[in-house]
Amino acid sequence: MIFRYTILYVDDVRATLDFYQRAFGLELGFLHESGDYGELATGETKLTFSSTRLMQELGKSPGAPSAARPTFELAFETDDVRAAYQRALAAGASAVQDVRDEPWGQTTAYVSDPNGYLVELCSVVQLPSPG
Repeated sequence: MIFRYTILYVDDVRATLDFYQRAFGLELGFLHESGDYGELATGETKLTFSSTRLMQELGKSPGAPSAARPTFELAFETDDVRAAYQRALAAGASAVQDVRDEPWGQTTAYVSDPNGYLVELCSVVQLPSPG
């Protein structure tokens, strides 16, 4: 078994795909002609979006995301957290946590996408050398 994709439920799939492309430099993989489903190419695992309207038609009742009370986060690793943070803000993300160096050897920053999903921007963890 492989982990193929994560689906986030959003009101406007097209606008969300556009935001993620501008904010994080991701490439469009697929957008269904209905506009109710789309994918971003992120390597082996896809980041995908489905409209809340479609989910409701399928008998699901997706909850509203909240960056203040997240149940999960998306994390994008980058060599330049500060530049990625500024790019995300310029694309319309909301600031949640400014760039900071963490005690475990990683630089992090957090934003909220326009839907309310929490997104971490982070560097590779720099573990101390053994010995």
